[in-house]
Amino acid sequence: MATQELVLTQYPELIFAAIKAIDEKNGANKSAISKHIEANSGNLPAAHETLVSHHLNKMKAAGQLIMVKSNYVKPDAAAPPRRGRGRPPKSAVPLKPKVRDSPAPTTDAPTATGRKRGRPAKLERSAGKAPAPAGGERRGRGRPPKVKAPSAAPVVA
Repeated sequence: MATQELVLTQYPELIFAAIKAIDEKNGANKSAISKHIEANSGNLPAAHETLVSHHLNKMKAAGQLIMVKSNYVKPDAAAPPRRGRGRPPKSAVPLKPKVRDSPAPTTDAPTATGRKRGRPAKLERSAGKAPAPAGGERRGRGRPPKVKAPSAAPVVA
């Protein structure tokens, strides 16, 4: 049992040694790494393939290995660290608010058409009644009927 624990703790070193021994320009894939470890190490556990996959994923997440076209490669020391996906976390130091020279006007400024932006304000109605139309008649609901043009009057001779 002690030999299995010893092998389990050495998997990252075995993986690095396998990548170095394979010595490909594009790195080494998972199966090549696993075969190299099997060939050079004795007394491996039954779940060797699973352990290799687990340690490769763990090392990739930690930034110890990078993946290029399904091959694992040691990252270049001069290369900047890779950022994860998504939005970066907020910094612990709060940012200072920006100071503007002149504050923006708070009133609604007229646009190029001369009107204020947004929906116009409702007009106040007196005593809850609608204002009477200019012609004196109260209009009914709905669309008004079409006004027919007067036809030509018959000419009497």
